[in-house]
Amino acid sequence: MVANANLKERPKTGIVMAGGGARGAYEVGVLLFLRERLSKRLGYDIPLDVLAGTSVGAINASFTAATLEDPKNQMQRLRESWNTLRVDHLMTMGLPDVWRAGKLLIGPRQSEAHVSGSRHGGLINTTGLEKFVARATPWRGISDNIKKGNLRALAVSATHVGSGHSVVFSQTQKNIETGWSANPFVKHKKARIGPRHVLASAAIPMFFSAVKINREYYTDGGLRQNTPMSPAIHHGADRLLVISLRHIPSKEELEQQHSTTYPRPLFLFGKAMDALLLDHTEYDLDRMERLNVILKAGRAVYGDEFNSKLNEEMMDIRGKGALRALDAVHVRPSQDIGILAADFISSGRADIRNRFVSKILNYFVDAGEGTQSDLPSYLLFDGKFAELLIELGYEDAAAQEDELAELFSLYEESESKVKHLK
Repeated sequence: MVANANLKERPKTGIVMAGGGARGAYEVGVLLFLRERLSKRLGYDIPLDVLAGTSVGAINASFTAATLEDPKNQMQRLRESWNTLRVDHLMTMGLPDVWRAGKLLIGPRQSEAHVSGSRHGGLINTTGLEKFVARATPWRGISDNIKKGNLRALAVSATHVGSGHSVVFSQTQKNIETGWSANPFVKHKKARIGPRHVLASAAIPMFFSAVKINREYYTDGGLRQNTPMSPAIHHGADRLLVISLRHIPSKEELEQQHSTTYPRPLFLFGKAMDALLLDHTEYDLDRMERLNVILKAGRAVYGDEFNSKLNEEMMDIRGKGALRALDAVHVRPSQDIGILAADFISSGRADIRNRFVSKILNYFVDAGEGTQSDLPSYLLFDGKFAELLIELGYEDAAAQEDELAELFSLYEESESKVKHLK
């Protein structure tokens, strides 16, 4: 295929990967489509200049960043890693874990002197997941690909436990500009991204342990920034592929979800997780589209100098970076992953041998609540279920091959626009 790393004038492309626990296998399917089918159509290996991820999206983004030197095989390698997963290998829960979790929930506050190690809290023992993350990704490859020019930036979002603020850890070709955002609840830190940053980003609240980085604890980045579009834009992406993990139900699907009985407490907890961790991408993309329309209308009325004049004034007012039009495509699941997970468990295809973890997951799929429960889909790190989601992601991306081909063209289109993948 045609090498394209030296085409400095081409638009910079960014991939934004959302969080959602085990749902993240869907993102692998979309990336696999880019590397296999779309690259073959375009005749070159698609350049991925900026990668930004939260939670499981941070795991996938980091692996992608670390293996960019091998575009033909990297997604097959990531697929194989997901296919080897088993819930029992990654997460365990026994009586000692239940006792420890109870002490954390209702016991006295622990001082720093009594907290040891880099992890704290969590109902589930995730030692296996931590080992998987540490071993599956060749972490030195991130720095190597940045030095070689294969990667412009990698950004991983987490939530600071003490303040509740979003923290974006970034590894880039250039020094980070301070004060990207006017949002006082978003901080930016330069980092050599490694397993701890990713595990912190993926630490599902209550279930997974918070992770200590430089004497401070962090948890799931999806609490405040589940789809990190802003970091990708600030790191220079001109065009975005946004991969989210939330299915938008049809009217018929919504009608089927109506229930006349009051649900169980853990069912409500699963819905609360949806509200916290599943993204609000539609709002962000709608705002981007409105900005594109404003910039286009301004150029039509005032000429090509409109953008530069507007940004001069905006710099005086906001003191921030320039406004610019952006292309974006949004890929989302065409099927409800929560329902797929419930069906997978109820059919007996999930090989879960840990008694406590099995009870937690099966609790949501009995008594008629399974089709409306989403929590199992966050925790079902099962290779066969992962393959199901990978195939779904591949098919959803293939359904919009033309739009993706336009987005990843080496030449910038005359008019920017936002396209939603249904």
